[in-house]
Amino acid sequence: MAREYSRKASARVGRAMRERKAGTLKSGRSGRKVKSRKQAIAIGLSEARREGMKVPRSKAARKKTARKRQGVRMRKSRG
Repeated sequence: MAREYSRKASARVGRAMRERKAGTLKSGRSGRKVKSRKQAIAIGLSEARREGMKVPRSKAARKKTARKRQGVRMRKSRG
């Protein structure tokens, strides 16, 4: 069975977790310190995605395309 995430992506998440623990990981726009474990994981995964590593798309992105596809189907059926 193939890996869902690449090893490099896992390393990226690990680095983000270490930064969070050290208190140096900051969020995007606001630049606030990240305290949440889940947020640190999300930041690590998004950095890995940006660098083109093997990481599945986020739940929000999957939902968005599914909704878009459903809208196209609806327009075609009205037709």
